[in-house]
Amino acid sequence: MEMEKRIQLERRGRKESEIAELNLDNCRSQQIEGLSEAYCNLESLSIINVGLTTLKGFPKLPNLRKLELSDNRISSGLNNLSGCPNLTHLSLSGNKIKDFEPLEALKDLPNLKSLDLFNCEVTNADEYREKVFELLSNLKYLDGYDQDDQEAEDDEEEDGVDEDFDGEDGEENEEGEDDGGDDDEEEEEAGAEDDDDDDDDDEEDVDDEEEDEEEDEGSNLQLLNQSGDLEDEEDDEDFNADGAEEDEEEAGEEEEDDDDDQRGTKRKHEDEEDS
Repeated sequence: MEMEKRIQLERRGRKESEIAELNLDNCRSQQIEGLSEAYCNLESLSIINVGLTTLKGFPKLPNLRKLELSDNRISSGLNNLSGCPNLTHLSLSGNKIKDFEPLEALKDLPNLKSLDLFNCEVTNADEYREKVFELLSNLKYLDGYDQDDQEAEDDEEEDGVDEDFDGEDGEENEEGEDDGGDDDEEEEEAGAEDDDDDDDDDEEDVDDEEEDEEEDEGSNLQLLNQSGDLEDEEDDEDFNADGAEEDEEEAGEEEEDDDDDQRGTKRKHEDEEDS
């Protein structure tokens, strides 16, 4: 994709003056195209691995603080950056800078604090670091290290570029973290309440199960009692039937005895009459 088309895509319909950060990495162009002074509020610009051979036509960007030009084919023309007086971080690693002469133009950048020249041929020169720090008296970090070989921290190396972005958003982030903390506490409390509710539900379920078991036992006992009553009634009926038969037999025997007595008495009278 050409640089100019990529810029239009990155804008997303916004005005040039509304753009504070622009990423044009991996588009294809040998020179700056589509970038103008209308991007007056641009603070961070990345043009990595594009194929640039020159910085001719680089616009004046008074608010630009961070410029990434790594992995291009730039060998000179750094004087085209003089329209960016507030530039603090410049990366030229992986370019075609062979000696110290092109770096002379960076003296026009009074606020430059960090310079990266990784994989540039100039880094192989004798006393490379000493000469660069001597040439650029305001420079604090070269290839990520200061003059005492102390590694730069990210925020120091970029000299506050991210701090400004974070400055506006930092308070929001802190508030977000506080809100997040409150949300976490509320979630924990809600979770604890849910656990209590679950425990109560479990206890209620246990009580319900015990009540159901008691009801089942009561029903079983009632059935057993009913079965026992039925058996008792059957036994009583059998007993009454047997008793009735015995009473009938006894009554029959008594009647026979009475008949025998009556017959004996009758015979006695007849004998007396015959006499």
